[in-house]
Amino acid sequence: MNTFFKIFLLLIIGITIVSCSKDDSGSKPLRDYTEQYVKDLANIETFMKTHYMTVTDDQDVTFTIIPEGGAQISIWDQTTYPILSRNVTVKQNNVDVTYKIYYIKLREGSGPNSKSPCNVDRVLTAYKGEYVFEKVEEDDDGNEIRTLTSNEFETNTNPQSYFNLTGVIRGWSEIFPLFKTGSYVGNSDGTISYTNFGSGIMFIPSGLAYFGSAKGGIPAYSPLIFNFKLYEIERLDQDQDGIFSYEEDLNGDGYMLRLEKDVINPDDTDGDEIPDFLDADDDGDFFTTKSETSYVHPNDVLERVRYYPFNGASVDDPSTPYVDETKGVPRKFTGPNNTQGIPTAVPSDFTDPARLRRYLDATAKPPYSDQ
Repeated sequence: MNTFFKIFLLLIIGITIVSCSKDDSGSKPLRDYTEQYVKDLANIETFMKTHYMTVTDDQDVTFTIIPEGGAQISIWDQTTYPILSRNVTVKQNNVDVTYKIYYIKLREGSGPNSKSPCNVDRVLTAYKGEYVFEKVEEDDDGNEIRTLTSNEFETNTNPQSYFNLTGVIRGWSEIFPLFKTGSYVGNSDGTISYTNFGSGIMFIPSGLAYFGSAKGGIPAYSPLIFNFKLYEIERLDQDQDGIFSYEEDLNGDGYMLRLEKDVINPDDTDGDEIPDFLDADDDGDFFTTKSETSYVHPNDVLERVRYYPFNGASVDDPSTPYVDETKGVPRKFTGPNNTQGIPTAVPSDFTDPARLRRYLDATAKPPYSDQ
């Protein structure tokens, strides 16, 4: 028995030694996020100052280095497409890092039903991705020449599936809400033609991309450039409460904080550190949001429980006799107290845009009688 335990102990020690050696020799500690961001930003700005861009009618973009003595106008200095930026602060390794993301609107997007995604929607997008790197060469005299350039790593010209903005790199979820969709028509051959879609360019520091991980041909610590076209969006309901997540963007800025700790979240009604788009009980009154946006129709004997649309439509649909489409989620039913201090029932408000919908009002308690 002693021999068995000795062999077992030696086996465990051997595995531990091999594992430790592998970790020590095969991996490196991640770089400091703030220091890497400073380097990334400098490289992005240098790239923009040393390259010019060519934009086709189809909103495709190519970048070319300005030759010595060239008269081309750099990306940085051109004025046809103004350079814009968005700042975002991210906690990384328990340190707040504030990033600047440069982006260019080639076209914002327009059409009869154009709309912007929020940062938790899904998007259908064509894109070309490039990473920025320093190219090292030697001249005829053997002198080292360093040039900042880019290399294409992926192109998707005919997208067939949507990207969830909660599952992509942070840079995408910060920039796509600033653009809109356009229009599209179906062709006789089964394809779809998109027009007037939003298109642009985003320059993403590695800390908002893959940082220290090499990914799909992209070296670690690479700033990324995407030329993209926003064809369509798909609204999601992450907590399945019957209200689309973008409708739970309380301050209407297109961005919803997720499960960040120790921050004031403008999209968290009850302050439980769960944003409304992930919270089954938005106002914390122990009644689910789904139950507070439903009602019982007294005359429908087959399926009495109905749900209000978030906002009422302008015209009621006659084909749905037990659903009044003009009624959005109402505020609570009970009105102010009368002179005897008894709550007075008042008609529910279904349409006022400023109304406090009852699933956001912890004082509004089921059952309701506004039908």
